[in-house]
Amino acid sequence: MERVMSVEDKIRKAEEIYYRRNFGNNEIKEKRFTEPKGKKDVKLLKKMFMQIIVCLFIYMVFYLIINNNYIFSQDFINKAREILSQDINITEIYSIISNKINEIMTPAEQQSEPQNEQIQTEETEQNPQPQEQQEPENIQENNENIGGAEEPVVEETPKPEVEANTQEPENQLTQMEQDANYIKSTISFIKPINGTISSMFGTRNPTTPTVPKNHTGTDIAAVIGTKIVSATNGTVVLTSSKGDFGNHLEIQINDVIILYAHCNKIYVNKGDEITQGQEIAEVGNTGNTTGPHLHFEVRYQNRLVDPQMILEL
Repeated sequence: MERVMSVEDKIRKAEEIYYRRNFGNNEIKEKRFTEPKGKKDVKLLKKMFMQIIVCLFIYMVFYLIINNNYIFSQDFINKAREILSQDINITEIYSIISNKINEIMTPAEQQSEPQNEQIQTEETEQNPQPQEQQEPENIQENNENIGGAEEPVVEETPKPEVEANTQEPENQLTQMEQDANYIKSTISFIKPINGTISSMFGTRNPTTPTVPKNHTGTDIAAVIGTKIVSATNGTVVLTSSKGDFGNHLEIQINDVIILYAHCNKIYVNKGDEITQGQEIAEVGNTGNTTGPHLHFEVRYQNRLVDPQMILEL
């Protein structure tokens, strides 16, 4: 009876015949003993690599579970809010982009103008008889491109409409002005300290590179240790010493949050009920500062409001 050969035996027999014809018996032995070992090594490396990836993934899951208190803590959330609250100067970005577009477009316009002149000269050469009728149209087109005496005449007729349009935005209030008016009408404010304003709300040009250009509050300079009183009633929702604000606290009343930053000492704790005029901290020089002062900041529904729109500091 003939022996029934498996598929693997048939493949191995075919390989032996192929290598015996081409390389001899020695090549068959080397191929037979070296090739399976290489395949096993590759498989082992793949398994080892997959086990390492699985272990790292399990370790990351355990790390996130253990440290979830920090990730979802109030300090982490406040830091994220501070980063998101920083405004981007869109006007500067728009001016840069518009200048680049003008630089690209001006060479194209300069190239198109000679082509238009050539087309006009060819048309006048081909049609010499109606030249007198075409001259006024060409003059008007050039005046529109260059800007001559006709432009003021066109602008004089719609002057009342232009003035009416310019007056409408003046009567409309910005979002910050609306927020400031609402806060003044619903909440009573007093000065937190008596001092000199060293930096106002908005954009500025600081000489120190670590000082941000976009200022989110009003800085009031005073001597270290000067008592800070609460500008309003409210509840202490945060006391912290982390970040660029140094020792700082937040007091909330309705939808308004008031930040007192760079303090030397804080007298209150989170959850305390505060009355207007109560001493809550001391002026200090903690955090990212260039001198002792109070950083006084007001936010309504997480929107920044200029403190000097609400009270005279």
